[in-house]
Amino acid sequence: MTTNHAKNDFKTLPLPEHTAGPVRRNGGVFKSLLSLARAAIWALFLLTFSANLAAQTGDDLPQPLEQLRLGSMAEREQAIEQLAEDSRNLKLLQALQDGQLMDWKAESRLVIASESAKGYNLRDPFDGKAVLADVERDAVGKLNLTNKLRSVLRKAIGGLQLNADSADMRLEAVKAIAKDADDKALQLLRKRLEKERDAAVLAAIQEALWLQDLNGDDKPARLAAITALKNINNQDAYNRLRELAEPDAEADPEVAEQARSAVKKIESRLQNYAAIETVFFGLSLGAVLVLASIGLAITFGVMGVINMAHGELMMLGAYTTYVMQQLLPEYLGTALIISIPMAFLVAALVGVIIERGIIRFLYGRPLETLLATFGVSLFLQQSVRSIFSPLNRSVSTPDWMSGSWQINDFLSLTWNRFYILIFCLLVFTALLQILKRTKLGLEVRAVAQNRGMARAMGIPTARVDAMTFGLGSGIAGVAGVALSQITNVGPNLGQAYIVDSFMVVVFGGVGNLFGTLVAGFSLGIANKFLEPYAGAVLAKILVLVFIILFIQKKPRGLFPQKGRAADG
Repeated sequence: MTTNHAKNDFKTLPLPEHTAGPVRRNGGVFKSLLSLARAAIWALFLLTFSANLAAQTGDDLPQPLEQLRLGSMAEREQAIEQLAEDSRNLKLLQALQDGQLMDWKAESRLVIASESAKGYNLRDPFDGKAVLADVERDAVGKLNLTNKLRSVLRKAIGGLQLNADSADMRLEAVKAIAKDADDKALQLLRKRLEKERDAAVLAAIQEALWLQDLNGDDKPARLAAITALKNINNQDAYNRLRELAEPDAEADPEVAEQARSAVKKIESRLQNYAAIETVFFGLSLGAVLVLASIGLAITFGVMGVINMAHGELMMLGAYTTYVMQQLLPEYLGTALIISIPMAFLVAALVGVIIERGIIRFLYGRPLETLLATFGVSLFLQQSVRSIFSPLNRSVSTPDWMSGSWQINDFLSLTWNRFYILIFCLLVFTALLQILKRTKLGLEVRAVAQNRGMARAMGIPTARVDAMTFGLGSGIAGVAGVALSQITNVGPNLGQAYIVDSFMVVVFGGVGNLFGTLVAGFSLGIANKFLEPYAGAVLAKILVLVFIILFIQKKPRGLFPQKGRAADG
């Protein structure tokens, strides 16, 4: 007990007089140090918070964004250059180039605006997250750009894309920079040239540098650039070399002579590319003629029926494509693919009805079949006018058939005609397999070669006639699907091809599929080679005159039909 009291008494004892002053002074220093530490911690916290906030809002971006929104053209140019220093702003600059970066007036901020049914859908320009949907068009304002700003913007985007991981993106960046290259842009290209590994990008950078050398003052560099550019298919290089080759355009005679030599070499290649394009367009026209004629070759060759309604069966196939696109407006490619079997079925059904209702009573009387089927063609045209109206209908081309295959600056092939060419060959191959490997094909060939003998062997020629006419009509419908991609769909669509179809069938040999294929491609190529010299109308007349003269010499065509009854 005594001990406890002693402890308690010890706790309450006052400090000695001589120790009170120093302790108080040391306590004040300690409190001051503690306050400074707390202030430092708070300052560090505020700096960290500010840095995080700046990182989330794009570092020091508010000022250039405000300059883009409200600044003058000079201030906007400065803002674009400042934004181009950070790769995170690529999407924002691309949206500005595409005209999608707009001023949201209510919030006084820039947003990416994309078209919607009721106006615009707004997205954040940095992270792309949705901000607001279906904003009225008056709620946002477009940013005006001058040609100079577009040039600065194009180079800024190119500079950001120049170091992208994608080779295609780097290639686009080089092309964008090369259009309006300055010293800074050329420096970027030279740096990229040292570490670039993709062949296409390397070639594009080198071409851009050669073009700049061509415009420089260093004569050896200019001559070396001319020597290099004359072997390259570059439209800008060709245009510049032509300028140098003009009389009195270049002061240095050696440079002018080298430029003229380079222009001649490039123009020689241009003639070759023009011939390739002409052959391609001739093949594509021939593919259309083959598709339009191959069904007629079957009906005319096997049955001896002059079917003047063949063009209207193609028209039905084209309208089937239109109807399928109306049913599947969001899936144009799928609608087009589904249209192929649907057009075949629709046209084949109509063909069987025509054969069973009219043609079977007129066998052996070709002129009467001509008049009867001509009446059927008028009936089908008027039916389409009543159902769809006399106006042409628009059939859209899917994305994968749009545009062209750009092989180089001097040679490009359109995708829609390329696909039609492939489609023609596929249809021809499928039809050939049907005629050679199926029972129907065997019966068709037997009836075509000798109808009387085929009937005597028990082949139901009436059923074969109906199926053959239906098959030829169905292929005409498939041809209409292809025609819908290159011409207007209207009641008169078939009239433009019926005469050409008969020309192809007669020229190739009546009833011979291979002859139809060769004749179609031959006439298509001949037509395209004649058009630049004679014009489109006179070229067709010349082709017709040639066929008339050829038939006088070989009445049975290129590949005459074989069989005992072929001459009859």
